[in-house]
Amino acid sequence: MSVALGNRFQGGKAFGLLKARQDRRLAEINREFLCDQKYSDEENLPEKLAAFKEKYMEFDLNNEGEIDLMSLKRMMEKLGVPKTHLEMKKMISEVTGGVSDTISYRDFVNMMLGKRSAVLKLVMMFEGKANESSPKPVGPPPERDIASLP
Repeated sequence: MSVALGNRFQGGKAFGLLKARQDRRLAEINREFLCDQKYSDEENLPEKLAAFKEKYMEFDLNNEGEIDLMSLKRMMEKLGVPKTHLEMKKMISEVTGGVSDTISYRDFVNMMLGKRSAVLKLVMMFEGKANESSPKPVGPPPERDIASLP
């Protein structure tokens, strides 16, 4: 995998360094949330923040610490809920309070920990619940006879 930096693509060691720098930046923001008294009663906060960081890094395609419209588009498609351009712009506006065209990690965590039900938060929570549920059966369905039908 390579990532565009300026006008050139970076892969290998440069990409690894970029990811490591991003990881440190997001870990620092997580520490701020852990020290914030506002979130002191939040259950499983360290685990939640670790999961948020992992998910955010997965979709921060340019590794600049912000999820832009294209990154959000890819996220929604990967989660199985593709959205229109206008729906995504509305989602970003909802998360950022209308002050930015990109979602910063701080905005993302505030949304996920906040009391408001943003569309993006609901999608992310649904995706988490779907991954926790029991695995779907594989193979052909079991045979049924007429007596077992409703």
